[in-house]
Amino acid sequence: MIGAIAKLLGVDKWLVSAVCALVLAVLVFFAASTVYNRIYDSGYQAAAGKFTAEIAEMKAAAITAANAETERQDAANNGAKAREAARIAAIEAENDSLEQKITELEREAKQDPDAGRAAIGAAGVRRINQIR
Repeated sequence: MIGAIAKLLGVDKWLVSAVCALVLAVLVFFAASTVYNRIYDSGYQAAAGKFTAEIAEMKAAAITAANAETERQDAANNGAKAREAARIAAIEAENDSLEQKITELEREAKQDPDAGRAAIGAAGVRRINQIR
């Protein structure tokens, strides 16, 4: 067959054989390339799907961790606010008690018969000791 083609074209049969071999090599190369690309693409798609799922999973875990941290901080802040409110109430009660004591001591000082003297009397010393 190669001889008939060579005779028809008027060239040497070795030249026709070389051209046929070259064409055959090119066809084999393109066929192999196509198969390789299909395998590569399917592998790439599988890996891309796997890593897309892993990334989505990591994002979900990060969101869950962020929500848990926010809840922990809210609980800590609420506890601190409750302790602060209790301490403020205690301070206000102590302040009220001190104000009552000051009012009582001022009243006693005004009623003291020795209030105008330069020296401090026994009642004045007692009032001063109560302040300490």
